[in-house]
Amino acid sequence: MKKFIRNLLFRNWEIKLLSLLLAFLLWLSLIPEEKIFSEKTLTIPLESRNIPPDMELVEKPEATVDVTIRAPNRLINEISSANVYAKLNLEKATIFQQEYPLNETMISIPAGAEVVRITPNKVKLKLERTRETWLDIVPNIIGQVKEGYSVAKIEILPVRILVKGPESKVREKDKVTTSPVNVSELEQSTELEADLILPKPDLRLATPISKVRIRIFVQEEKPPAKPEVKKKK
Repeated sequence: MKKFIRNLLFRNWEIKLLSLLLAFLLWLSLIPEEKIFSEKTLTIPLESRNIPPDMELVEKPEATVDVTIRAPNRLINEISSANVYAKLNLEKATIFQQEYPLNETMISIPAGAEVVRITPNKVKLKLERTRETWLDIVPNIIGQVKEGYSVAKIEILPVRILVKGPESKVREKDKVTTSPVNVSELEQSTELEADLILPKPDLRLATPISKVRIRIFVQEEKPPAKPEVKKKK
């Protein structure tokens, strides 16, 4: 009996193996393509959305995450980092929470695909309250007026501007400066516009004003009076 079974299994084994392989390939060809799945891992952008209006994102999370996606073969090649991205909704975020979990509901993927794994599965970030304050504006004057002239007075309008930013970055002693104003060619009083330059990149203007008016009053210097020569008696 054992000999019969052994002969049945191993007699013409090459032909039997080939037949089995052909049968498997035939079976694969008969399976609809949408029922054959593959996996792909992508590095995708992570977008932080819906930051509360009274808060500032001072320490941003990782810019990208790795996502493993499972999809039918007919679809897998169409999936790329161009049509897959992660959305971190911070609508209910607080200044006290610094770790935020990531899950498959945050991943935007084409229909028919599914998220298998997200790496990392959480991100760290930091929020601060927004603070507003008024800062003095200081004109940035460069150059020297022509010989024989002097700058008598400089006026700036407005003299202060409202700025806002993370409360740890807003300091009332800071100054807002203007873009450089060159007075080396001036021979008369003039008025011009200048852009505003904030003291820190974390700050931004809290008003629609982005320029100031600068009035420069130039006067001609009087030549020094000649000493009086006394006549000899």
